[in-house]
Amino acid sequence: MNNQQQLEVEAATFRRLVAHLRGREDLQNIELMELAGFCRNCLSKWYKAEAESRGHEVEYEAAREMVYGMPYADWKAQFQTEATPEQMRAFERHQREKG
Repeated sequence: MNNQQQLEVEAATFRRLVAHLRGREDLQNIELMELAGFCRNCLSKWYKAEAESRGHEVEYEAAREMVYGMPYADWKAQFQTEATPEQMRAFERHQREKG
């Protein structure tokens, strides 16, 4: 695979990941953080950082909308649930371990 082909495969993989996350509104960010160490907001921040490292200004809320498929406030109102005490303990433990 040449560099262009690799870039195209990586871009398609990213789009597939975003589409998958958009289709899993039941999967809460806190669960993603506990299991994978990242969430939709992290992905939004990485997108923004990579765009800006290449000279493209991207607002964080625009990056979030790209990942969530809608404004974050709308997604949060429709799909985000209150974290359980167990989820919060696991998240806090993970944060401490991360240092």
